[in-house]
Amino acid sequence: MQRSEGMCRKFQRAVKARLPADCPPILSQIEEYELLHLTKTDARLANNGLPLEVQKLRCRANYKALRFTPAIEKLGRKIVDLLRQKGPFLVLHLRYEMDMLAFSGCTEGCNATEVKELTKMRYAYPWWKDKVINSTKKRKAGLCPMTPEEAALTLRALDIDRNIQIYIAAGDIYGGKTRLASLAAAFPNLVKKETLLKPSELLPFQNHSSQKAALDYIVSVESDIFVPTYGGNMAKVVEGHRRFLGFKKTLDPNRKVVVNLTDKYNKGKLKWEEFSVVMKEAHANRWGNLADRVVTPGKPKDEDYFWSNPQECLAPPSPSPST
Repeated sequence: MQRSEGMCRKFQRAVKARLPADCPPILSQIEEYELLHLTKTDARLANNGLPLEVQKLRCRANYKALRFTPAIEKLGRKIVDLLRQKGPFLVLHLRYEMDMLAFSGCTEGCNATEVKELTKMRYAYPWWKDKVINSTKKRKAGLCPMTPEEAALTLRALDIDRNIQIYIAAGDIYGGKTRLASLAAAFPNLVKKETLLKPSELLPFQNHSSQKAALDYIVSVESDIFVPTYGGNMAKVVEGHRRFLGFKKTLDPNRKVVVNLTDKYNKGKLKWEEFSVVMKEAHANRWGNLADRVVTPGKPKDEDYFWSNPQECLAPPSPSPST
């Protein structure tokens, strides 16, 4: 810390830390301050190779000890109650916001003006490292968020009830109602927090995107079916939380398959019946089933996150009663 002319300037430098699982200095800090803010952890926390008791402690901390603020918890539960009053509901985590498209460089279905706008936004953020992105190539590799059109076709092909409530867990969809038209035509009971709650109820959360995402998190965990359209951090944590709660139905879309089948169907190379059969076959074992976490020695960023599948904390699901 350096003081100059009554001003206080704070200097920071990047620190590379390699902390062991048992770290007494941290324990003493927690005992003294009761709360620590660990910056720059993200997915760098180890997924594998830790003692079983440590992995189980992570689950107890994340799924039992941690709580949202009372205001977030109360409003999130209200949204769930409003949805439950009308029956089962599916949460579609539709990552089709402007910043996501700009960051990923995925522009499927966007016109030239929109592509230019998204590209401009990407270059405006120097910490977004990738600037030149081949959207077509990336999409075919299954690395882009699903579009609303792709999501609609996928849900239809998997025989999701047309009349089920679909809660859109997302920020503002890029293109607004126009871009949601095909999804709304296929599933007319689309809702979101802004349509379920009064403006006054959401007012305290305006300009607090993380708090609004927390509301969506609560609803996502409680839903009858959860469908993420992109494998981001929130989607992975929700998936793991739902496994922890008893393997609640969670679809993990194979985006590469979705893109391939969608393109063939749109070009008339597949009839609807064929499209639906192949889509079901591709996703038969992608509903949040019991599975081993993928471990990639030497490449931790390529392996499954602990939080998406905390298998050390999971008991095998109970067999369905025979009928």
